[in-house]
Amino acid sequence: MSSRIVKQVIVMRKDLNMRKGKMIAQGAHASIAFLTRHATIEGNTLQTSVRNPEEVQEWMTKGFTKICLSVDSEEELDRVYQQALEDGLNATLITDSGLTEFGGVPTKTCCAIGPNLNTDIDKITKDLKLL
Repeated sequence: MSSRIVKQVIVMRKDLNMRKGKMIAQGAHASIAFLTRHATIEGNTLQTSVRNPEEVQEWMTKGFTKICLSVDSEEELDRVYQQALEDGLNATLITDSGLTEFGGVPTKTCCAIGPNLNTDIDKITKDLKLL
């Protein structure tokens, strides 16, 4: 029996050939975006509209486990993101403004799935490759 693990997965587009620093910045945006868009902490209590708040609370107090995976196209990123939403997981899509890369064109770069149970996330991401 596997142990209960709450994690977050960052799914990054490889086809964009982003500079490493840009990839890190985009992944950081994705990782924290679910909090900045859906949660606040008042005192020591998480106030949230995120899905599965008990999993978010566990993730925030036990180590912020993250895995970075990749996709090869915008279509694949959209598919993974939409499946996460349909499965009731926390998911945040990041669209870069295009000011420093992408010729001024807003571009979907990555998404974060979770924090949620690893078994729930793995149903969607099991075939993706490590970044």
